Amino acid sequence: MLKRSIHILLLLTVAFSMLGAGSPDTRFRELGGKMMCTCGCAQMLLECNHVGCPDSPHLIAELHQQIAAGMTNAGILTWFADKYGPTVLAAPLRDNLFDRTTWYIPGAVLLLGILGVILLVRYWKSRQPAPIAPLPHTPSNDALRDRIRNETEY
Repeated sequence: MLKRSIHILLLLTVAFSMLGAGSPDTRFRELGGKMMCTCGCAQMLLECNHVGCPDSPHLIAELHQQIAAGMTNAGILTWFADKYGPTVLAAPLRDNLFDRTTWYIPGAVLLLGILGVILLVRYWKSRQPAPIAPLPHTPSNDALRDRIRNETEY
């Protein structure tokens, strides 16, 4: 009986979590969160709070039109990228190797730079300083030291 109750509870949890998963409003929010506003505010399309934004109302209207036309999510993102360029996407599409490379290379270069600095600092710390050769003890050095000591005393 307990096992059956757990199965029913699990089934209901999955069913309730799927409610609204395919609705246009859910798709609109999901796709709007994957796109950037093109006005230069550097915000997500649905979060653009640029007063008098010239671009976001048009982009949002086009997004509604594409969803109403029945396009898939990937198709809509590709359509926007083709029309406005790849900068409209918040993340690169997974099917284009060049786009993925241009998104991930800066992070990889940063990590390699940090690794290089760490290795350089370790190398510098591991080097032993060259021993300082002591000055030979000669009477001329003693005379010079005495003269310096006399001149610097008050």
